[in-house]
Amino acid sequence: MKTIFGVCLWLVLFASAGSTSFGQSSQNSSSDAAWTVRLDQIRQIAGMIPGRRALRINVLKFAESHRSKKFSVQGAPDEPSIQARTVFQIVFADGTVMIDSGMDEQVHQFFGRGAVEPYYPEAAKQVEQALRKARAIIITHEHGDHVAGVIRTPLVAELAPKTLLTRAQVQGLETNPQMPEIKITPEMAGRYNVVDYDKYLPFGPGVALIKAPGHTPGSQMVYVALESGREYLFIADTAWHMDSVRLIKGKAAPWIQEDEAALLAQLRWLNEIYRTEKNVFIIASHDEEERKDLIAKGVLGDGLE
Repeated sequence: MKTIFGVCLWLVLFASAGSTSFGQSSQNSSSDAAWTVRLDQIRQIAGMIPGRRALRINVLKFAESHRSKKFSVQGAPDEPSIQARTVFQIVFADGTVMIDSGMDEQVHQFFGRGAVEPYYPEAAKQVEQALRKARAIIITHEHGDHVAGVIRTPLVAELAPKTLLTRAQVQGLETNPQMPEIKITPEMAGRYNVVDYDKYLPFGPGVALIKAPGHTPGSQMVYVALESGREYLFIADTAWHMDSVRLIKGKAAPWIQEDEAALLAQLRWLNEIYRTEKNVFIIASHDEEERKDLIAKGVLGDGLE
């Protein structure tokens, strides 16, 4: 595998010059059309960078939010549900890449909406150690539980140079942050690797980023194909629970604002993948039931290396 540092340098230059031609093809959405992507194109993009593909993927839960399932999935019953706060680790033979960066306890309190909810300091310390060890850090979107770990940290000088943010994520963090604690200035943004791409972006051997605004303007999915052939789609907060994918139903949380048309298009596509691509594992960041199930099946490793 190429070193992750080399891959990151390549992709920053690639993205600065303009995205892949797929984003400008007939498959590209018009200004008023719903979001569209194609799995065959994503697979091709993920194969653009030569080298040995990742060996495995790990997950770690560092906090929880307790909410009724009726908020996560439209039409779901009013019953207790755990939203896991997680990070993921892509393990290559010669290094690791982190998907999302966790958050400190003060940011976690924001999500409790006045309630005290579980936060695991030892797990949060493991997240910090894994971020320091990682060759690169991908941020799925600009919300505090995903990005605060590379903003609200005394290690920002160490972590920022290997963190990838999209232009839309930076714009949100500068002008409309979810909370004051994660607001950044243009000077701060200059510390990170900031890219812009139209539709897809190759990141490393078997890894591609997929532009997916909807939950936030800067949301993106991450596709990973392992050396074994197993495939993953990290969909972050496109769905809080996999029932949204299975039923093609969005959230019913009155405190969030989303692009519902884009999200519905994303859920329809993910539902098709769920039904027809049995080798592709769709990973919703906050689905505690799915996290436990995929760890038990060996699809995800429990803990970070």
